[in-house]
Amino acid sequence: MAAAGIPYFLKSDIAKALAIQKAEEMNLKSCYRQFGVDEKIIHQVMSEALACGGDYCDMFFQHRVNNNIGLEDKAVNSAENSINSGVGIRVLKGEQTGYSFTEDLTPKAMKLAAKTAAIIASAGKQVEPVELKLHKRPNFYPIEVPWEQVSIDQKIPHLQKINDKVFAGDKRIIKCGIRFNNETSIVMIATSEGRIVFDYRPMTAVFVSCTAEQDGRREQNGCMLSGRCGIEFFTPENIDYLANEAVRRTVTLFQAVKPEPGEMEVVLAAGLSGILLHEAIGHGMEADFNRKKVSIYSDKMDKPVAEKFVSIVDDGTNPHLRGSINVDDEGNDTEKTYVVKDGILRSYLHDRISAQYYKTKPTGNGRRQSFRFEPVPRMRNTYMLPGPHKKEEIIRSVKKGLYAESFINGEVRIGAGDFTFYVKSGYLIENGELTKPVKDVNIIGNGPEVLKNIVMVGDDLKIGFEEGATCGKNGQFVPVSCSLPTVKVSRITVGGVSS
Repeated sequence: MAAAGIPYFLKSDIAKALAIQKAEEMNLKSCYRQFGVDEKIIHQVMSEALACGGDYCDMFFQHRVNNNIGLEDKAVNSAENSINSGVGIRVLKGEQTGYSFTEDLTPKAMKLAAKTAAIIASAGKQVEPVELKLHKRPNFYPIEVPWEQVSIDQKIPHLQKINDKVFAGDKRIIKCGIRFNNETSIVMIATSEGRIVFDYRPMTAVFVSCTAEQDGRREQNGCMLSGRCGIEFFTPENIDYLANEAVRRTVTLFQAVKPEPGEMEVVLAAGLSGILLHEAIGHGMEADFNRKKVSIYSDKMDKPVAEKFVSIVDDGTNPHLRGSINVDDEGNDTEKTYVVKDGILRSYLHDRISAQYYKTKPTGNGRRQSFRFEPVPRMRNTYMLPGPHKKEEIIRSVKKGLYAESFINGEVRIGAGDFTFYVKSGYLIENGELTKPVKDVNIIGNGPEVLKNIVMVGDDLKIGFEEGATCGKNGQFVPVSCSLPTVKVSRITVGGVSS
């Protein structure tokens, strides 16, 4: 009897069990084998979860393998891996949630977890789970070779190439550090309404950090690329970009100045500056904050929030991007959601609970860190669509201002939308030209006000691996991507030092 509870992926041929190759080839039986369950067991667990009168139940099965390699100055200085597996069981009663999880996938353990989740509902007619049917979904991140079939000896040479290119990039480079991560997450989601869906989720991330020294002064910066890819991620173009951009950002800081503080025009560079969009504006569009009347956008639906040439989408369908998902963590279909269209607020980002509250359909934004957490509305790939202006035109329009390339260490108050961000890379704009690089700069403002004060939007949107990030909310962290075309904001407070 004990053997019946051992998941398929813990048996002898692990690579074969995890590699799955083509997600579209999976059938219901092979889904069950991944987690050592069948429809009967799932029904029994769900019935236990709904026994106290819950309206709905879902089960989120997950098996995740994570590998990390660290390389310092040509030598591998760390290598580690971790494996996590389990199931999260959620029971809904109206807007109330009961949640429990277990790492033990035996029927006994899952039923015990189901009883814990069931406590949220103490009255009402008992709902019975219905027959499960495999839900077909697209695959936005097909890969050539699963990471489970790639040895560490095949990974390290790529990291060493990056390292060599960093040191060859500038004689002032004295140190290089590379952090590489690859991950595979297999999930299966079953609901009491009869949907069962499987997803195979790869992830790759490389961060390159380098230190340069000039006349006794040291500067440090870095570059990251990430996406839902396999070993084919390591193209010559990506390797060159990681090395060259890390070096450029670092040595540029030797010429950097500290600007005078004050309110000024700010141009947000295409690409990485999208983190400002994500943090200062995007979180306010998540439906739970609006349902609870926390967000400043809670009374703005179908009202103007920006100029007519401003449109913002949150998209789960971009091929291979870090925030892309074939289905969300509730089993809902993903989509391209227009949050702001032609300056009008058109949609929040919904999970199941908020969709029921607003009497609309989920937008595929119910996401969770792992089986240990319940899903909540989260962004995927958030970006502003291209506008009518040219980058050169935007820069020429600024007499005195700041050109911000990338940000770190941002803080945002979701309710009011107030933010502070540290500009890691950027330039002064003087008389319509980029001049001196800047350092030690903070920008301070309010997300909704920034959205209103966008006066020019470029036609140069970049959507790619570089924009990958990890977003935190409610103690959970999920992979996302965010981007902007070149954007001019008429005024933001810039904090520097007085000359």
